[in-house]
Amino acid sequence: MTSNATTPNANTTSWDEKSQQFHGGQDWLTLTNFVEDFSVTTNALGTPRPALEAARQAVNLCDHYPPANQEPAKSSLARFLWPEQWATNHGRLLLGNGASELIDLVVRTAPAGPWKPGPFRVQYKEYQRSAQAHQRPVLDSTDPSQAAIACIVNPCNPTGDYKPLSELKQWIESNVQPGGYAVIDESMQPWHSPQFRQDSLTSQTEYVAQLYHQKKISVFVIHSWTKLWCCTGIRLGSIVCPTAEHCLALKKVQVPWSVNCVALAFLDRVAQDQEYLDDTWRLTSQWREHTVTQLHDTFPQWKCYGESFLSWVWVDTQDRTVSEKAVNLARAAGVPVRSGQPGYEMPTFVRIAVRSPEKLQMLLKAWEPLLN
Repeated sequence: MTSNATTPNANTTSWDEKSQQFHGGQDWLTLTNFVEDFSVTTNALGTPRPALEAARQAVNLCDHYPPANQEPAKSSLARFLWPEQWATNHGRLLLGNGASELIDLVVRTAPAGPWKPGPFRVQYKEYQRSAQAHQRPVLDSTDPSQAAIACIVNPCNPTGDYKPLSELKQWIESNVQPGGYAVIDESMQPWHSPQFRQDSLTSQTEYVAQLYHQKKISVFVIHSWTKLWCCTGIRLGSIVCPTAEHCLALKKVQVPWSVNCVALAFLDRVAQDQEYLDDTWRLTSQWREHTVTQLHDTFPQWKCYGESFLSWVWVDTQDRTVSEKAVNLARAAGVPVRSGQPGYEMPTFVRIAVRSPEKLQMLLKAWEPLLN
């Protein structure tokens, strides 16, 4: 075992703490005995093989610029989001180099004024990082003031909280000032079920148009597709804008060719892979339920949070020392989990990705010393 595998802060060494927001998913770089990554919320089924092969073939085109119009991948994703009305909504869709690029674009171009997070105890930090980088005042989630730009991650990563459409609309209208931006991150929402579209803001075209017409509130929906389709290494995200004009405004300040030929080829193929989605909806909830049951039986004092369809479990060990030991034991066994301390500042929590029952046993084995 190398010293890197057991150093408590080994997973922070890839980040410049003075200029970057901490994320998970870096432990594997430092582990000589890496087995499985429980620290990232990627699909437990792994990368879809047909899309992976399409990406490999696209490397042969690396001597050419990727298409500036992002086609045919953008049309394929539009068909995925709006099977019946994709042509109508196509002009409102823009692809990006991961959701991170699009987060920065929309925060940078929003009206001047304060930024506000969603109502949950903590959420994905990239939105706040971008707001602070652009010197926006940051409001607390409990502040009753309306913001120039309010961002909610729904379902919330890491807490697992989820607002259905009716509650989500109420939150938008209560927290965004007239003329402001509402940014809804639905990266984990497609795990919901085969009916995910009906409970997504992407389906609410008339509502979004009406809100903009009546109050000039602009609603943007962001997706990071790297979790659902397990392709974090190629960076792939999208944003649905309230109007085609909003989309053009973002495109004007977007770096040209930000989505490379490999990512575009991957997306074009994976957006048509219905079998992979069917397996995802069938197995993720089963494996998550198994994970929660096993954790409850093994560590009855721990509390598990999150909706049943999500690809992770947010776990409160209720003891900071126990949490730190759990993180270190998992890393030492080559099965890293995400600590709740760096970034989220919730030291008694760990986040565990849903994995197959066989892989879960590796993690539980690593945690046997916690039972003593």
